[in-house]
Amino acid sequence: MVITPSVKSGLIWLYGILLGAIVILKILELKKKEVDNYLIRARSFFWIVVFFTIAFIINLPIAFFAIALLSYLALKEYFSLIPTRRADRRVLFWAYLSIPVQFYIIYLHWATMFYLFIPLYVFLIISVRMVTLGETEGFLKSLATIQYGLMTSVYSFGYLAMFFTIPAYYNPRGSNIGLIFFILLATILNDFAQMACGKLFGKHKITPKVSPNKTWEGFLGGIIISTLFAVLAAPSLTSLSVRASAFAGFFLGIVGFLGDITMSAVKRDMQVKDTSNLIPGHGGILDRFDSLIFTAPLFFHFFVFVNGITITRVF
Repeated sequence: MVITPSVKSGLIWLYGILLGAIVILKILELKKKEVDNYLIRARSFFWIVVFFTIAFIINLPIAFFAIALLSYLALKEYFSLIPTRRADRRVLFWAYLSIPVQFYIIYLHWATMFYLFIPLYVFLIISVRMVTLGETEGFLKSLATIQYGLMTSVYSFGYLAMFFTIPAYYNPRGSNIGLIFFILLATILNDFAQMACGKLFGKHKITPKVSPNKTWEGFLGGIIISTLFAVLAAPSLTSLSVRASAFAGFFLGIVGFLGDITMSAVKRDMQVKDTSNLIPGHGGILDRFDSLIFTAPLFFHFFVFVNGITITRVF
């Protein structure tokens, strides 16, 4: 675990901005301004940053445990929303068991095994286990539902831990920690920017049937701000060039939006507003980190491709 001077400086700036925002919102609250929801969100975001900071600066096992816990909570939220058959309860055991196994695989740097574990091996295990239960009614729907939950809540979140498999010399400015903080901050900032720009300037709905509050103005505002953030922050946290940083920010703004509305479609299908009330002002893990389902895997592969990194160890 290497905390470079650039990452330390970035964290100091981040905490300063967050504390400043909370102070300003508190002053506005005392002046009877309607900022309660924004103050709750700012406080929650502050504690999210504290959680990841503490987890990532202690040691590698703690960092892996923190990400695995995030994955577990996300999968638990997902299964609490999605109706499953009574017979599937014995199948869900294998779904939850895949979490520690996957992160142990990543911890050992078994990259190729990670790529195959959830999409192939767990899929086969769950399919066979469901067959042995002998319940055929709703079989296909149940299988697809469970596998989708594993892909979103376990496999995609696993890519946060995969950044630790990248040799530190490929990112001397920020090391592995810098890459993780970059993707987390870029993704969350994009979400906030889309919401803020949508509230301030939004007039034209972009996905009225999936997420009525999403607008073209919010979408474009999020892309612009995430691109600016990437250009400013990437030199301190990543080894990407200015051009690659700008492309990464632009790209993350788009795919982050797609991850957000994908989970919105799931929630609308289940007729719920939030996946849980775990995070005050934000809902649940899947509400706050839904964009990571798309951004974490794609940014990992983008960084690996740009730097010509080969991570193929199987055993």
